Amino acid sequence: MASKTPGLTRRRLLTLGAASLVAPLVAGCAGEDGKERTTMLKDLQRRLGGASHEEGRLSSWPEQPTEEIAPGQHPLGLDGERDGLLYVPAGYQPDQPAPFALMLHGAGGNAQHGLSLLQGLADEAGLVLLAVDSRRATWDVIALRRYGPDVAFIDAALEHAFARCNVDPERVAVGGFSDGASYALSLGLTNGDLFTHVIAYSPGFMAPAEQVGEPRLFISHGTRDTVLPIERCSRRIVPQVERAGYDVVYHEFDGPHTVPAEIARQSLDWFTAATG
Repeated sequence: MASKTPGLTRRRLLTLGAASLVAPLVAGCAGEDGKERTTMLKDLQRRLGGASHEEGRLSSWPEQPTEEIAPGQHPLGLDGERDGLLYVPAGYQPDQPAPFALMLHGAGGNAQHGLSLLQGLADEAGLVLLAVDSRRATWDVIALRRYGPDVAFIDAALEHAFARCNVDPERVAVGGFSDGASYALSLGLTNGDLFTHVIAYSPGFMAPAEQVGEPRLFISHGTRDTVLPIERCSRRIVPQVERAGYDVVYHEFDGPHTVPAEIARQSLDWFTAATG
């Protein structure tokens, strides 16, 4: 569905290359609960030291945890309405750094949808998973035509997770499906100093604010996808990021707009086997 805002339609986003800068986007931060949610996000920004969230930048970083956490699924408790989930695998050992993935849902989804992309494999891989709800039905650069609210909330969620989990800084991924994949690519390329890997299942576009670092990329797409057709999406995105010098693993599969189990397995094996 195309945006109604001139200059940044969904079709326009499909054509943005990895080196492209996001054009100035239309303001409009408030959600249904407007003032209360905006105040919360401003408080988060102050607590996180004034990170450049409107530029898509994150400030949280893996460090020695200061709090204990048990294996299992835990709500973040950062927002009573649109919150997030932290999943600690069954075999987690606080003295052993674990691989970590921030997983992002598609449009209309929630944190549980994001978590489910890899949760079935997390215990086996020893993978810590974080998933958050977007502030609106989808991520800020799509819903609001600018970075800001979702970046601020993700930063707070990362800070929460890193304070509780011993995370391997050489294996920190951001991933997602559909709009979540588009946002993962955008946020991952903008924050390649934090994210070592990006996992994008059926992305529609990428709109990085800048290129920072050199994260490795895993991209998959179904050849029968009618929601985000492969010809206009991944078959344009992949050559662009390859030309920009990124290390890309790309898988096409015979299927619709989905994440087959074998693709999820391949992406996780690719991620957990690598370092740096």
